[in-house]
Amino acid sequence: MLDQAAHENFPVAPFFLPRAWRADLMALYGFARLVDDIGDGDLAPGGGDAVLLGLDRERYDDRPALLDALEADLHRVFSDRAPGPKHPLMRRLGPTVRRCALTPEPFLGLIEANRQDQRISRYATYGDLAAYCELSANPVGRLVLGVTGTSSPERVRLSDAICTALQLVEHIQDVAEDLGRDRVYLPAEDLKRFGVTEDDLAAPSAGAPVRALIAFEAERAGRLLDEGAPLVGSVQGRLRLLLAGFVAGGRAALQAVAAADHDVLAGPPKPTRLSLLREVGATLRREG
Repeated sequence: MLDQAAHENFPVAPFFLPRAWRADLMALYGFARLVDDIGDGDLAPGGGDAVLLGLDRERYDDRPALLDALEADLHRVFSDRAPGPKHPLMRRLGPTVRRCALTPEPFLGLIEANRQDQRISRYATYGDLAAYCELSANPVGRLVLGVTGTSSPERVRLSDAICTALQLVEHIQDVAEDLGRDRVYLPAEDLKRFGVTEDDLAAPSAGAPVRALIAFEAERAGRLLDEGAPLVGSVQGRLRLLLAGFVAGGRAALQAVAAADHDVLAGPPKPTRLSLLREVGATLRREG
């Protein structure tokens, strides 16, 4: 599960960070990946994770029950009472929570976002989608600020803009994959505005209306990245480079979408390592 970190749009715990930060960020990533894999039905076959969370092996595909069991294990992470957490990824999370004085709320938000995925598969308005991102994405940035000891109200605001933007970028890249899971994260009001139907999203390649829709969504995500980017210049040292990597990952992904002429239906356009490095440099210069 943790080996998937190398395939994200942005660096999760790059080598240049202090070892303690890397360990803490990987602990956070392990939790976030576990929650998402439960919510998406992507756990390893065999029911091992269900057993680790205290459920019968036969309930390996009962997503609501697994999320409830994960929340119960999360509460064990924050409790001083025995027994401790059951799942090894949750046991790994414990030292990070204690060392960084993290609170349960961001973790609970990520779990609730995946509960919402079990109930809601379409979003009527951008406001509805942004409220979902408040649960599914923004807690991650808040946890990064907590781990690095740099949280403040203004930094949280900027981080929220970046994280929502990164979530939107992922939705843009993964339109076809999401539709295969019977989920559409493009707001219905935007589909209507551009005359796009779900049948259009299921096509092997994008027609002009879909491309125009994706270009609109990409522009919105780009504006949010620009809004949050001053977060990079508000910190120093290695953390500044890490945050630049987050912003640059989103920008490079949007460049890849544009390079594909906004046709995301054949597969998610991905940035090259060179384009990511170039965008990191550009972001550092811009926000320096």
